Amino acid sequence: MIYADIEAKINTKNGNEILLLKQEPKDRDYEKTVLIAGVIHGDEPDGEYLINRYLSNKTDTKNRLLFIPCLNPDGKAQNKRTNANNVDINRNFPAKNWELTEKGDFFGGEKPASEVETQFLIYIIERYVPDLIITLHEPYSVVNYDGPAKSEAQKISDITGYKVEESIGYPTPGSFGTYCGIEKNIPTITLELPEKSPKDKLWETNKGIFDYLAKEY
Repeated sequence: MIYADIEAKINTKNGNEILLLKQEPKDRDYEKTVLIAGVIHGDEPDGEYLINRYLSNKTDTKNRLLFIPCLNPDGKAQNKRTNANNVDINRNFPAKNWELTEKGDFFGGEKPASEVETQFLIYIIERYVPDLIITLHEPYSVVNYDGPAKSEAQKISDITGYKVEESIGYPTPGSFGTYCGIEKNIPTITLELPEKSPKDKLWETNKGIFDYLAKEY
């Protein structure tokens, strides 16, 4: 059982559903809005595992928590980084540094926001105006941030033990972090989970993040 409401959903090119799930206080107004998204890259599935494990238990929250457990179900079904159109969703956002690149695992599309997955995420950001965004990736075990998210990144680092890194170490034209964090000034964190971590260990390391977002942030 999932303790969240289905707020919105769309279908991908291959007919898979992308869900937006919502938790919010039942008896009072929410304080802040947090968006958490997993599986931007189809071969990085552990973010979905963490989100679903958190949502499998009934918990209280003072904030409005929005979850996209799996943004790229087509890529996940094929265990590949890109979506059904062979586009890297994380390089398909209409940031000023988007550029047309050679096709391959890091191809950002023929034009910015060409992909339904990208369009859905942009719609959610414009519709719900989150105070904080976290995307769950693999495999570097670091907390990367864009925009005014240094304190939140440090808190997540304190919880997980993952090191804070302002730069991931390589260029990402058209990235979600650049689009939301730098250009829209929304605190945006890219949480890089460890590679192939045992599931129970992964949960024990990261479960405190969800408590922080629900009750402290």
